Amino acid sequence: MFETLSALFFAHVLADYVFQTAKMVQTKDRFGSMALHTITVYLCAVVALGSIAWQIAVLAGLHLAIDALKVLWVKTRDDDGIKPYLADQVAHFITIAAIAAVAPTLWADGIWTKDLAQGGLLDISAWAPKMMLLTAGAIYTTRAGGFAVGKLMTPFAAGAPTESLPKGGMMIGILERGLIFLMFLAGQPAGIGFLIAAKSVLRFDAASKNEKAEYVIIGTLASFSWAIAIAIFTLAINNGLNDAPLLEIMAAKD
Repeated sequence: MFETLSALFFAHVLADYVFQTAKMVQTKDRFGSMALHTITVYLCAVVALGSIAWQIAVLAGLHLAIDALKVLWVKTRDDDGIKPYLADQVAHFITIAAIAAVAPTLWADGIWTKDLAQGGLLDISAWAPKMMLLTAGAIYTTRAGGFAVGKLMTPFAAGAPTESLPKGGMMIGILERGLIFLMFLAGQPAGIGFLIAAKSVLRFDAASKNEKAEYVIIGTLASFSWAIAIAIFTLAINNGLNDAPLLEIMAAKD
């Protein structure tokens, strides 16, 4: 089951955060953009699993339905903030987990677990699930986290400190979330405390100004919280791959 879950998580991240362009997001209320994204979801899952099982088509259809409901929410409520974003992602993860639970052998039955002599293509089952999981976790921590924090902070944009570099704040967020993810993988989550201290010193000038302090604090805590949550989620699945207790925070095993 965890191999299938890892592959589906990887496919979701690729479809939503790598192959989905800004233009596709902006025009998602159009049939063409929605159809192209749905096809991308299907193809990413097919390649990740090495299978064309009917459950993948069901997953793509559910992805389409969830995205359509999000578009409806945004248009009817005039709200493209953090709430529809999180609701959309939670719904996607529920469907991914459901497919993995109902069809746990999708990965085992695919072409990536058999060599040519066995009717497959290339046996990469020894390392591919973990590689897909860690890659997906890293992208979801950094890139998806950037969108989440950005949508959360949009209503408070008036209090944003002036950036000396174009998109400097965004780059800092990506780097800090990436470092937190790596610390968890290395089994050193205590290092996050030093990261918080370092950022506090570096951003002291902005945080010391009353009108900027709350913005900096909220953004930092949101970014750190996202990274910690996704790192723990990724480690839980990794532990499942290793037949270890799911909620045991530890370094990734080889």
